[in-house]
Amino acid sequence: MPDSITDIDGLRDIYAEPKGAPLDKTQYKLDEHSRRFIAASPFVVLGTNGDVSPRGDDPGFVHVIDDNTVLLPDRKGNNRLDSMQNIVEDPTVALMFLIPGISETFRIRGEAEITTDPALLEPLAVNGQVPASGLIIHVKEAYIHCAKAILRSKIWGEDNKLDRKEFAATKIIAAHTNRSQADYDAYYEDNMKQAMAEEGREYDK
Repeated sequence: MPDSITDIDGLRDIYAEPKGAPLDKTQYKLDEHSRRFIAASPFVVLGTNGDVSPRGDDPGFVHVIDDNTVLLPDRKGNNRLDSMQNIVEDPTVALMFLIPGISETFRIRGEAEITTDPALLEPLAVNGQVPASGLIIHVKEAYIHCAKAILRSKIWGEDNKLDRKEFAATKIIAAHTNRSQADYDAYYEDNMKQAMAEEGREYDK
């Protein structure tokens, strides 16, 4: 394809070199402001080589071990283990932390290892349920990402929220799983209730 870009020089032909704040904001350890952002975040996007995965829990569920290390507990999920398998083959990871209502995001790049150490995981138990494993992430770079993408998307705006039933989210997913909507609705309700009950939580649709 004649308009494809295949090397870095080609990219720099159409994008200027970064300078100033985009470079200056890069940190190589977690300071007090980084820790505050992580502690307030209930939602993280985990990027691995070939996969992205959403992770969420109560704010602060990602534990800061020290200035260069965080621990991400792995709660019950669909058992596909896409991200975990990727990490076994390539430990390179990235995290993006979001806080509802805040337009900036916080990003970490680093390398991960999978741990089953009870000493690390037991303090992260929820209602007595200890995570099956966790990701120890060694931080190589960390920085606050500017607010442009969130502001453009208006993702936190009340007027932009969609009603799940009106959007027919389950209909879309049912089509992707070769189920009727009625079958998927029943499966979804039962699965969510069971998963939340196993962690001692109440399912709130």
